[in-house]
Amino acid sequence: MNQPIKRAFLDTEDGQILYRIGGEGEPLLLLHQNFRSGDEFRELIPIFAQKRLVIAMDFLGLGDSDKPPRMYSIEDYAKTVILLLDELGIKTTSILGNHTGACVAAEVAAAYSERVEKIILCNIDNFSEEGKAALSKKFEGLNIKADGSHLMQRWSARASYVGSAELNHRWVLDDLKCFGYPWYAPLAVIDYCQRMEERFRLIKSPTLILSGTEDVKQLERLGFANADNREFILTAIPHAKMIDLEGGTICMMNQMPEKISKVTIEFLEENSV
Repeated sequence: MNQPIKRAFLDTEDGQILYRIGGEGEPLLLLHQNFRSGDEFRELIPIFAQKRLVIAMDFLGLGDSDKPPRMYSIEDYAKTVILLLDELGIKTTSILGNHTGACVAAEVAAAYSERVEKIILCNIDNFSEEGKAALSKKFEGLNIKADGSHLMQRWSARASYVGSAELNHRWVLDDLKCFGYPWYAPLAVIDYCQRMEERFRLIKSPTLILSGTEDVKQLERLGFANADNREFILTAIPHAKMIDLEGGTICMMNQMPEKISKVTIEFLEENSV
């Protein structure tokens, strides 16, 4: 029987945060990548909710959460995670994060270790200086155009690898909610890269790294990162376990929920009593 998934808002001093919640049991928090929202986990939430209490929040500045009055850092986003856990009366949780969400999950584990059981970091990279410059330049041109040409530009941006018109439509809807505002999450990630390895060395919780093989290739084509960028994680978090997901793209949360849920649940249930 599918567990009902509800939506609610958390009030903060910088605006309201939308979150989805459903299921029962040990908690699992899902954190999305930039320009997406909790919708990134639409396919995964019902699967996880069969075994756990699942929460998926929209970061401030993204999705249906409010736009914050200032630029947010990854540390700021980590604080909002703690605010949400406190609101829900959750003392400890496991966290799965993808791309930007993985950075936030890692920072929560580093800064608030007593609140974290296990973490799953998906498609996380420590961008080189060239990658950070390419990333910044890419976002400079994402503006609302009077002739509406930005709509087609965003549609075309991922059409070759999303592989589904319906899924691309969902991505573009999340994209457009960010237009006309600062690029909160991408700029936060670029800034966080300067101290990422140092912060990761503080992570003590059991850690699983999920790396999509096609995601890496796409980042390489865009000039943002390369496969070697992910190897630093195993140095910074020597107790981490890394699994390559063959064929996993930037959209893999939507495209392979059965595979991701399987390896995640196996990891979460390891050594459980």
